[in-house]
Amino acid sequence: MKVRYRIHVSGIVQGVGFRPFVYRIAVRRGLAGHVRNLGDAGVEVEVEGPQEALEDFLRALREEAPPLAEISGIAVEEIPPNGDSHFRILRSAEKKGSGGTIPPDIATCDRCLSDIDDPKSRYHGYWATSCTDCGPRFTVIESLPYDRPRTSMRDFPMCEGCRREYEDPLDRRYHAQTTACPACGPKLSYLEGGREVTGDPIELAAEALKAGKIVAIKGIGGTHLACDATREEVVSELRRRLGRPGQPFALMAPLPLVRGFAEVSPEAEKLLRSPRRPIVVLPKKGGKLAPSVAPGLHTVGFMLPYSGLHHLLFRRIDFPLVMTSANLPGRPMLTENGRILRELVGVADGFLLHNRRIVARCDDSVVRLAAGKPVFLRRSRGWVPEPIPIDLGEEPMLALGAELNVTFALYHRGKAFLSQHIGNVEHLETLEFLRGAIAHLLKITGVQMPKILVCDLHPAFPTAHLAEELGERVIRVQHHVAHVAGLAGEHGLPELVGIAVDGYGYGTDGAA
Repeated sequence: MKVRYRIHVSGIVQGVGFRPFVYRIAVRRGLAGHVRNLGDAGVEVEVEGPQEALEDFLRALREEAPPLAEISGIAVEEIPPNGDSHFRILRSAEKKGSGGTIPPDIATCDRCLSDIDDPKSRYHGYWATSCTDCGPRFTVIESLPYDRPRTSMRDFPMCEGCRREYEDPLDRRYHAQTTACPACGPKLSYLEGGREVTGDPIELAAEALKAGKIVAIKGIGGTHLACDATREEVVSELRRRLGRPGQPFALMAPLPLVRGFAEVSPEAEKLLRSPRRPIVVLPKKGGKLAPSVAPGLHTVGFMLPYSGLHHLLFRRIDFPLVMTSANLPGRPMLTENGRILRELVGVADGFLLHNRRIVARCDDSVVRLAAGKPVFLRRSRGWVPEPIPIDLGEEPMLALGAELNVTFALYHRGKAFLSQHIGNVEHLETLEFLRGAIAHLLKITGVQMPKILVCDLHPAFPTAHLAEELGERVIRVQHHVAHVAGLAGEHGLPELVGIAVDGYGYGTDGAA
């Protein structure tokens, strides 16, 4: 006797190869039905067959999910069989309002790196190679459900080879929305003096870096300014041009190079090599880094290459790179080619750019180890927009933060979605970035603008004005109380005693 289940899977289950996984485990058990993405970022499965096979299917669904998937819930209901004879992957359905979760950007996986290095592969030497296990997600998606037409990859129609892999449920690039190859995907260009230079763009950028030039490199979620981190005259010149006299610069290098300049513990190596690829703050070692990289500090922040572009660049150079955000002081990182070229004149000598739109800019995450455990200094690329579980009731809320180093949070049905790093909203351009980032997060979670807005107690902060503009009800939280409450939320602590040592805060007595 055949039985049919309707299953709703919630969590990080779109953009991680979940539908082809469901297809494979259903077909192997001789089951019929379908799987499809829902507009709330969940997945719907209907599966029909013998009871024993269905129970084994549910076990596999829970225990064998793709590595990037994070299942937060599986709801199963029995429905009448309809006599399906095949298992199919259906087009995505529209459904909104459930606060679904899109995966963060993930570093290029080992299998894609093998494709990039394989002279026989269609992807040989291609900077934007990706699959269902890796590549950009948050920074390219415009709205739910997560399908190619709703990402910036819609600008790049697939060639026959990519289409064939995209439509094959047994291929790891099945419905990989960012898949592309040299024939059909985003293209690189290298420019100097406002003109495109003929040649291999990555080779040209590598030669410029070897020559001591400063190069703007447009990556996955924004643009970096790069230079040779071992040459003091180059690093100090970058500081002069940027107007950043003392802020430590982040560095990028492959792990063997990192070991020559920093102490890498097993815990730090695990963080560095993780698919999230944060900047990890490490103790300095004896290598000859330029003193201006992190002046006066005994630590240095390193990250490993996390895109095909980075890996291809490090195939051509043998020194660590400064990789600092390409933005003028206090303003958001640059993402649009025209503005990169205009606003970094006099800062960058060369420009390594691509023609894929960045939908959501996203700075690198920064982590340090305390007693062997990771502590966030900045939670952004690699984690955003993953939520933190927290129960604050049924009413959605939007918390906007204070004024400096702003990150906002959207609360919906037991989940707090933290934004990427926004920056200092005392600048109008950063405040506009905040507005756009709020709209983007609402779109990709399928949540309507909450009626309750939360902001700092200080009445002069731009975020306080924005909360008054957007919210029907505004809750104001004293600055230092918010710092301690943030710790409680981050670590899931119902009670704690906290000491907030901060330089500025508007008090409940009206004094600052």
